[in-house]
Amino acid sequence: MEHQTVQSYDAIPRRTILLVEDFDATRLIMKLWLLKIGYCVLEAETGEEAIIIAQRELPDLIIMDMMMPGMNGLDATQRIREYQPLSLTPIVAVSAYGAGEYRSIAIEAGCNEYVSTPFEPSALAEIIRDLLAGKEPSRNNVLPRHLEH
Repeated sequence: MEHQTVQSYDAIPRRTILLVEDFDATRLIMKLWLLKIGYCVLEAETGEEAIIIAQRELPDLIIMDMMMPGMNGLDATQRIREYQPLSLTPIVAVSAYGAGEYRSIAIEAGCNEYVSTPFEPSALAEIIRDLLAGKEPSRNNVLPRHLEH
């Protein structure tokens, strides 16, 4: 998967979000929305790929689909949490299951928040902002000095 960002010359570091979603259309829509609201986006299609990318890139936040073929989002979240540099990285679970019992399972697995689909984009944006409020931007988000004004 590729790393994409909206062209910006702001001196403010941009936050990086790892978007984990197996459905191409859903991932594309969410990626475009995240780019539009100002985030850098990394993509993963599987739980296994999410672990590799998360450990390599150290994103500021992870949006994790819970139901994927192969390793599901719960197992991927638990594996990501085992890696010390990612132990406190916010993870938002996204699933078509209702917010009842499955929410508590996702939180127990290590997710910070749970969002049922379909969701209001403004609600997810608020969750992302709240979770990132106390976290320093990753070093991967700093623009090269020659691009700063």
